[in-house]
Amino acid sequence: MRRVLVTGVTGFAGSHLVDYMLTRDDCEIFGIQRWRSRTENIEHFASKITLLECDLRDATSTRDVLEKVRPDWIFHLAAQSFVPTSWTAPTESLTTNILGQINLFEGVRHVGLKCRIQLACSSEEYGMVLPNEVPIKETNPLRPLSPYAVSKVTQDMLGYQYWMSWKVDSVRTRGFNHEGPRRGPVFVASDFAKQIADIEKGRKPAVLSVGNLEAKRDFSDVRDIVRAYWLALEKCEAGEVYNICRGKAWSIREVLDLLLSMTKTKIEVKQDAARLRPSDVPILLGDNSKFVKATGWQPTIPFEQTLRDMLEYWRAR
Repeated sequence: MRRVLVTGVTGFAGSHLVDYMLTRDDCEIFGIQRWRSRTENIEHFASKITLLECDLRDATSTRDVLEKVRPDWIFHLAAQSFVPTSWTAPTESLTTNILGQINLFEGVRHVGLKCRIQLACSSEEYGMVLPNEVPIKETNPLRPLSPYAVSKVTQDMLGYQYWMSWKVDSVRTRGFNHEGPRRGPVFVASDFAKQIADIEKGRKPAVLSVGNLEAKRDFSDVRDIVRAYWLALEKCEAGEVYNICRGKAWSIREVLDLLLSMTKTKIEVKQDAARLRPSDVPILLGDNSKFVKATGWQPTIPFEQTLRDMLEYWRAR
């Protein structure tokens, strides 16, 4: 039984990753949570894994957990992951994401673990992508456009540096947008779905607030993405970086239109200036060929199903 540690287990991707691992029945699962973590995402499996309290920003706390668990694999998913928050609280985003990873790496080194680490990096690192650069390969220049993106570039480069300097075995995955049930309501597709569900139930007027609808993103289902995370540690090379994406982009307007087609309620769409970002990435469309060649992975869940499942999630709540 492989011992697997998941940081950020109470989050969106972390909880879906545990769901996937529980179907495999070949690993003992440990999850890190902070004392103030919201636990609704993990209530259905909390009794089936070992939960440990740890703040990755505290080096001693991190090292103690690593000493106790002594994992074979680590999925490092814990992060401040909401881009707009990184503009209003840039120090929080940078310290949480960078310091947490340094403490994890230093803990692995000093405890003497020979484990593999999956680093959940982000397509936001690419930032300002030029028209002739899509679909984006891993070799594309990184031009981050938010403090969050800068923090993920740093995490990414730390993964490379710790492999080259100390042979800390990590695989860097640049995940493009992923959606599905349990996605936080601050993220665009989930926000639209929650607004529709609230309007259907009469909780708010029939007006759906939006920001920039012209940006294009490469969307996958979170359940496909976490399966890719597993394959990254099973089959990918240490120190390397891989795009995980579908290879198809939808504009935010198209996402909105798909969700609106799933309700019979008449809804007015209105732009809210407060939802516009200081700078926005026009298009993120990825090339997944390097990862597919290494693992054989393919996305299996149609994006329309992802959106429908997310809308039903909010309707049920």
